[in-house]
Amino acid sequence: MQKSLFLLVALSATLLSVNAQKSEKEILKDLEQKSESYGTIAQTIWDFAEMGYQEEQSSGLLQKTLQGAGFTVKKGVAGIPTAFIAEYGSGSPVIAIMGEFDALPGLSQKAVAVKESAGKVAGHACGHHLFGTASAAAAISTKDWLAANKMQGTIRFYGTPAEEGGSGKVYMVREGLFNDVDIALHWHPGAQNAASAGAALANKSAKFRFYGVSAHAAASPEKGRSALDGVEALDMMVNMMREHIPQEARIHYVITEGGKAPNVVPDFAEVYYYARHTNRDVVIDIFDRIVKAAEGAALGTGTTMDYEMIGGTHELLPNLTLQKLMHENLSEVGGIAYSTEEKVFADKIAKTLGMDKADLAVAKNVQPYKTEARPFGSTDVGDVSFTVPTVGFSTATWVPGTSAHSWQAVAAGGTSIGRKGMMVAAKTLTKTAIDLFKDKKMVENAKAEFLDQRGADFKYIPLLGDRAPALDYRN
Repeated sequence: MQKSLFLLVALSATLLSVNAQKSEKEILKDLEQKSESYGTIAQTIWDFAEMGYQEEQSSGLLQKTLQGAGFTVKKGVAGIPTAFIAEYGSGSPVIAIMGEFDALPGLSQKAVAVKESAGKVAGHACGHHLFGTASAAAAISTKDWLAANKMQGTIRFYGTPAEEGGSGKVYMVREGLFNDVDIALHWHPGAQNAASAGAALANKSAKFRFYGVSAHAAASPEKGRSALDGVEALDMMVNMMREHIPQEARIHYVITEGGKAPNVVPDFAEVYYYARHTNRDVVIDIFDRIVKAAEGAALGTGTTMDYEMIGGTHELLPNLTLQKLMHENLSEVGGIAYSTEEKVFADKIAKTLGMDKADLAVAKNVQPYKTEARPFGSTDVGDVSFTVPTVGFSTATWVPGTSAHSWQAVAAGGTSIGRKGMMVAAKTLTKTAIDLFKDKKMVENAKAEFLDQRGADFKYIPLLGDRAPALDYRN
């Protein structure tokens, strides 16, 4: 930790000494020279492994990094202690770069090629330690270019917590924090380098809580009313409902509380549900049916029920004007080459994924450009994309073939493989932001496409309603 703080101080001092009239090439060279320092920051956040809305140290480290580089930082925005905005410059265009930093519960893992817990409650199985650091690095490099060339415009970094189910960006959108942004940029760690049009599923999630009556399960079962029966009845009805929903829909759940002892009728039980589809209106309908099933389950088991909305996100609205630019820049930056040591690690990981060896060409090359994508997961970037023209991409921070939310992703993200992919992202974001500051016509075209795709009569309604941020959803 002392080493990382020392490097942070040194990095901040370096970042403030910007020479006049720097070209994009010089800015990218400066960025590459700071890769070790940024790698240390990412590794520190990887070690913190803080879950959604609990990322005090991770958020604080990124805030210090940006503040040390000359940004003005506004903390605790949208009623979220770990959310923040860092800004440099003035006037338009306003270019936003988003950065995440939350980890996932139950996925603690050492940076080794065998499954071995690091003894923590969470792990960066989606690479958000890389995400936040690369985005901050890009914001700083873009700021350096603006300052050196005395360009008008505003570069903003949005520190966005709790992407993993907490819908942090939704509260920031709802608060109007993106309303004056012209273009929003993001990226995501992955197993390949790709900047094709993205897609994501709309999502609504909630915790359903059942309340019953405790009793001795053998001596006086007639006096009890099992809250777990309510949860199980709900699960059974939802599983039957799967036959009668659109085939593209996804419903998944975990029972988070079901009692403590078999001989005690549980008076409390909880189940955590997600509903997803490519269209938010379908998600709303499916979720409403789950609520009806929960009400029926409570009625049938003699229990009572309430539920708490946890998250809700829109699907992703692509912007091909921006996507083509992002693809061109990612292709120019290129992928990564593995060292001998990294190849050994990658091949070991590949074997755990059922492959003989890792396909390193995937990490080295950039995937062909496509205008359509099949959605699988969900992201709160979706709500941003319905507010401002938004574009993203992925880089190979994991061994090719690795799935997100896996111990293999955590392991690779804690090695030089993850940090190399992170720097590819930082450079691509920097190039794209600089291009947008230089080409106002590109910004105008992206905004015109955005308005055409979204529709003139669109009204933003957050799927999680007016609830306050679910700051304790990981407790």
